[in-house]
Amino acid sequence: MSRFKHYRVRPGAPFRLADIDPTATPFLPEAEHHQREALELLAAELDRWQNLLHAEGRRKLLLVLQGMDTSGKDGTIRWVFSRTSPLGVRVAAFKAPTEEERARDFLWRCHQVVPRAGEIVVWNRSHYEDVLVPVVEGWLDKAELKRRYAQINDFERLLTETGTVIVKCLLHIDKDEQRQRLQARIDDPGKHWKFSLGDLEVRRKWDAYQLAYERAIRATSTAHAPWTVVPANDKTHRNLMIARLLIKVLRDMKISPAPANPAYAGLKVE
Repeated sequence: MSRFKHYRVRPGAPFRLADIDPTATPFLPEAEHHQREALELLAAELDRWQNLLHAEGRRKLLLVLQGMDTSGKDGTIRWVFSRTSPLGVRVAAFKAPTEEERARDFLWRCHQVVPRAGEIVVWNRSHYEDVLVPVVEGWLDKAELKRRYAQINDFERLLTETGTVIVKCLLHIDKDEQRQRLQARIDDPGKHWKFSLGDLEVRRKWDAYQLAYERAIRATSTAHAPWTVVPANDKTHRNLMIARLLIKVLRDMKISPAPANPAYAGLKVE
């Protein structure tokens, strides 16, 4: 699994988002039929690990997915978790804060949807939106941004110290790939629901968002919750890489099977 090292952001180390090639495909088998087969096998294996985590009923797994518009957060969830039971996997999507949420601290809405014991939770966007959009729009000064980075690190430390393993992935695409994906949504009436004119306004601020992501990742990639940058121009590669990463994390957790119930010994069903 040394292939992950290049894409894992080491705490305190220099980091430039431009150093990660979004077109790279180190986890992609060459033959297309092997790609589909690999994803099916990984999805089934992830289901087995999710069952063990659920049966153990003690620890939790939080997958944080961030990325520019069209980077594939929905597609990742759809394919990577295609075989897992909805009883043990939950998805929370973060949109612009509501009036109720704005009346509280920026982490309030996040803490309400953290994983329960034995559960995998996927955040489609996350608390990181609060150190991206306000930064690009100029709503935060440097002092407040620094405080938010520290509060995020403390929040994630709280989660890890109470049994949650955090996996944070930036789905990294380039500007031309985004252009093609946005155009595909415009050209296909069946995909118009995925598009809004606001997407074009955000796209005009591409460079500012890339810089905001780079700074946020550098400030919040910690030993207890490191960031992994996922080359995501190729959708299949994106899915395979994240599936392999999750399985590696679950294996490393050394989950113990649920103990046998002695009351069931010798029990016969008539």
